[in-house]
Amino acid sequence: MEFFKKSSSLWDTFAISLVSFIVVFPNINGVFGSHKVYIDLQSSSAVNVKNVHRTGFHFQPPKHWINAPMYYNGIYHLFYQYNPKGSVWGNIVWAHSVSKDLINWIHLEPAIYPSKKFDKYGTWSGSATILPSNKPIILYTGLVDSNKTQVQNYAVPANLSDPYLREWIKPDNNPLIVPDISINKTQFRDPTTAWMGKDGHWRIIMGSLRKKRGLAIMYRSKDFMRWIKAKHPLHSTANTGNWECPDFFPVSLQGTNGLDKYGEDSKYVLKNSMDLTRFEYYTVGTYDIKKDRYIPDNTSVDSWKGLRLDYGNFYASKSFYDPSKNRRVTWGWANESDIMPDDDIKKGWAGIQLIPRKLWLDPSGKQLVQWPVEELETLRKQKFQLSNKKLNNGEMVEVKGITPAQADVEVTFSFASLDKAEPFDPNWTDLYAQDVCAIKGSTVQGGLGPFGIATLASQNLEEYTPVFFRVFKAQQNYKVLMCSDATRSTLKYNETMYKPSFAGYVDVDLADKKLSLRSLIDNSVVESFGAGGKTCITSRVYPTLAIYDKAHLFAFNNGTEPITIETLDAWSMGNAKIE
Repeated sequence: MEFFKKSSSLWDTFAISLVSFIVVFPNINGVFGSHKVYIDLQSSSAVNVKNVHRTGFHFQPPKHWINAPMYYNGIYHLFYQYNPKGSVWGNIVWAHSVSKDLINWIHLEPAIYPSKKFDKYGTWSGSATILPSNKPIILYTGLVDSNKTQVQNYAVPANLSDPYLREWIKPDNNPLIVPDISINKTQFRDPTTAWMGKDGHWRIIMGSLRKKRGLAIMYRSKDFMRWIKAKHPLHSTANTGNWECPDFFPVSLQGTNGLDKYGEDSKYVLKNSMDLTRFEYYTVGTYDIKKDRYIPDNTSVDSWKGLRLDYGNFYASKSFYDPSKNRRVTWGWANESDIMPDDDIKKGWAGIQLIPRKLWLDPSGKQLVQWPVEELETLRKQKFQLSNKKLNNGEMVEVKGITPAQADVEVTFSFASLDKAEPFDPNWTDLYAQDVCAIKGSTVQGGLGPFGIATLASQNLEEYTPVFFRVFKAQQNYKVLMCSDATRSTLKYNETMYKPSFAGYVDVDLADKKLSLRSLIDNSVVESFGAGGKTCITSRVYPTLAIYDKAHLFAFNNGTEPITIETLDAWSMGNAKIE
């Protein structure tokens, strides 16, 4: 049969962070958000929690609105923005959960909540640092008035002998940092994990804005209590708007191990969450320790067209160094993209944490590589295997014997030739990858591609979310487009429904004529990792037919060049324990 024809009819040791505060609306530029408080809705508690589309192995609290973690004395601590009273943004506290494996979690009482004059109007995002005395300290943004004037506060554990660090104290000498006249006091937030320079002084940065220029404002301190603003930002970029949730960390030049020391013999990554686009961008570069300036490499585009950690629904991420496994882990958040706030109340919950990802520098030195933490594999159950399966144009094969609505799929595709790669249209040069994906979707026949997997598909393909590749021939090289296309993910129509065709290009050598893909499918989320984690895309989708045991999973080829599934391994995924 000709594939998809039917569809036309139908978060050293020592770092934590919180993810920002985002409310869902559709927006053509990506994950749209706002700090708007819904006075009439923010305290509307869920009476019944609807389980349709709730995830099985992604982190979610039992109910209400959420929007990352610290490793301390053998325990992972997840702190996250949470509304304990309702399913939309408002009443924000620092919720707190703990784990021994980053997958299974125990909920605790909130760690920080508005209670003092320096955070009366809000306890917003921040990070934590472990001081040399092995004492964790949290820095967070507090709102001191109804005009959203933002200051930086700190909190410390009440009892270090408590392995779960259940109670946190906010001393009365807060705030530690207040905005001076050169700073936009309403765009001054999200302090990073602190690091110490060779001079023995601590350093942190915060996201801000001056006119249209995004800023990573730097502060220094000898004692962690008295902070002085540096003369220059660590880095800034014109025409990028307000920066949120900045993250700055070293990466090793070799291997996949993480680093927690800020030395001169490393590369560095500066990541920012862009308020205007609601996407996350990063650059790879060098850090001038003497001048305290970050300089992106000339191979890193320092703008909205630069590299992203994830080209889909992924925001407000934070990385931390995990000494137990000598790795750096990053953790992002995904909002709901299907409905308006009053509908979130009816559903009883909103927002999920995505799977924690180990990250490292690609051998090329030009980009990061990300991969789900290995602990996730403990949830794998029934397995389906397929090898050496050829797919001609329009052919598909169903993955059976697992639960397609909640699965982990790894597949390697190969092809005999690049000759049929279609020309890359010069008119697409200034377009974003997702715009090209919207033009060249999974049903548009190509030469080498589209080929991939159709996730959360209904039996007759009225609904499906394809994750696929297309290979183009540009002037000097080949361009590999990876898409996660939600445009046909659901039959549900709603004027606020956001069903984008997310996409990114994959910087990969095609000499071996192979492309690999891994997708984590969890009822309403599809997290995909192309070419071993070089390009990552997350989609939130809301099928009406392809739910529970009615969901299907297919591998397909819709290009004229035959594709071979060299290996396909798929597992049913069990539920994480979240107590």
